[in-house]
Amino acid sequence: MEKLRDYIAFDLEFNQHEGVTHLIQVSAVRFQDGQESAAFDSYVHTTAPLKSFINGLTGITAETLKDAPKVEQVLKDFQEFVGDIPIVGYNAAKSDLPILLEHGIDYRDQYKVDLYEEAFERRSSDLHGIANLKLQTVANFLGFHGKSHNSLEDARMTARVYEAFLESDEGKLLIEDQSSFSMNNPFGGLDLSQFLD
Repeated sequence: MEKLRDYIAFDLEFNQHEGVTHLIQVSAVRFQDGQESAAFDSYVHTTAPLKSFINGLTGITAETLKDAPKVEQVLKDFQEFVGDIPIVGYNAAKSDLPILLEHGIDYRDQYKVDLYEEAFERRSSDLHGIANLKLQTVANFLGFHGKSHNSLEDARMTARVYEAFLESDEGKLLIEDQSSFSMNNPFGGLDLSQFLD
């Protein structure tokens, strides 16, 4: 997994109506050296009827969206927030990136890590025994909690999952280094404690 010390984790919430995807919330957090340093969060105005399923899932209401900025303004502000910083997401290659592409925004080259794919690869190691690979399940398994299907909370959970995976990778490298040192040390297998008192 690519190690990023400065990156953006993002998430989108959307509503589909008559085959058209309408963004309803766009969020992102910037992490620098393991800490959140900035956040972007905006609801998006839409005139498309909000499905009751989406309302129940996200808690977003038509009332919330009626006075929100229009999609063009939200995406312009989002692009300014992201700039050219590397991006991570959770299964975004299959949903969020294509939706942004429909709106003329191509982040495929900036997209560096898909945490769903990482979680899938780690299900027998770091995530051994996990019930499923939904973002909230993975985050909870790793000790992080947030409100699922709120794009700002999902972006934060995505970043925290990434940080946990980085920490796990660093721990594994440390163990490998120590193991390598012991194997190459001619005194590695000897009990030298009597000489150290």
